[in-house]
Amino acid sequence: MSSNVYRTLCLAVGVTSAVAFAGCTNYVKRSDFDAAIAKLQNTDQGLQQQINSLSQDMQRHFAKYDTEITAMQGRIRVDTVAHFAFNQATLQDQDKAMLDEFAKVMRAHHSDALVTVEGFADPAGSTSYNKRLGERRADAVRNYLVNNDGMDASRVRAVSYGEARNRQVKPGATRSAGEPNRRASLVIDFAGNAS
Repeated sequence: MSSNVYRTLCLAVGVTSAVAFAGCTNYVKRSDFDAAIAKLQNTDQGLQQQINSLSQDMQRHFAKYDTEITAMQGRIRVDTVAHFAFNQATLQDQDKAMLDEFAKVMRAHHSDALVTVEGFADPAGSTSYNKRLGERRADAVRNYLVNNDGMDASRVRAVSYGEARNRQVKPGATRSAGEPNRRASLVIDFAGNAS
């Protein structure tokens, strides 16, 4: 074996041994691990209680509106807060009362929540056009919540699903039959600190 090969082999074995021994210094004591897990479980339980509380608030406040509230793991979905006319992104007057109520509840009890406005379109038109139209619809609802209802702009975001087939209420429906597909929904991803 040449001396260069021997030196390279010895160096590789030395580096591997040093890495292996260095890795042993990162062990965690069982008591520290158990304490960290217990803290995470308590945090998870606290967040779930906040989500349950918010879901109950929403159910109570929005019983009079034609919307569905679903508590999912770690979030709440408020379906169909706004419908839009064909090829339009203008918020209709009949939807504003529900958005006002939503913002009032959020400001009063869950001001730290992160809200995502989801915009949708029916499948008439191209996929790229419908993606942009869904974004304009989501922005219309977001802007209303921020500018008219005083929600924190950094806590409300907008996203478009356009004509995504797996998100259509009436798959393939357009024009007058497609109104359920031309909508905006709200998702509360983090319940924040209930006051």
